[in-house]
Amino acid sequence: MLEVETPKDLLPLVGRELGPTEWMTVDQAMIDKFAEATGDHQWIHVDVERARTEMPGGRTIAHGYLTLSLVPRMAATLMRVKKRSRGVNYGSNKVRFITPVQAGARIRLRQRIADVEEIEGGIRITSEMTVEIEGQPRPALVAETMGLSYT
Repeated sequence: MLEVETPKDLLPLVGRELGPTEWMTVDQAMIDKFAEATGDHQWIHVDVERARTEMPGGRTIAHGYLTLSLVPRMAATLMRVKKRSRGVNYGSNKVRFITPVQAGARIRLRQRIADVEEIEGGIRITSEMTVEIEGQPRPALVAETMGLSYT
């Protein structure tokens, strides 16, 4: 894990690669909870029996936005700013869902610090995030995310 004292200590770390994280299993229970929270009950996510016969690989797949929503959870294990008052999600410039994450698959995250800019009271960090799927040659998703970190 990369640890820095203050948000501004990230300024010289543009280009730094972090990770990978530990593997995390995306199981059917997680997919079902996400479906319940979002109202997205499309059968490809929640109908295990139908997926057995109609989906490639015979399993349901996680929502793309579920995979994206796991990025902050995994990223928190890659970097820590010791003296910061708060962090805020600033958004995403690009998000691409490359390979579906099947129920039961394990994923992990790699992060590259693409840019760090000073803002009033802190920094804005832009990161290239790549979520990998165990045993798959192509990633689940690639995203350029932005966050604010205040002193």
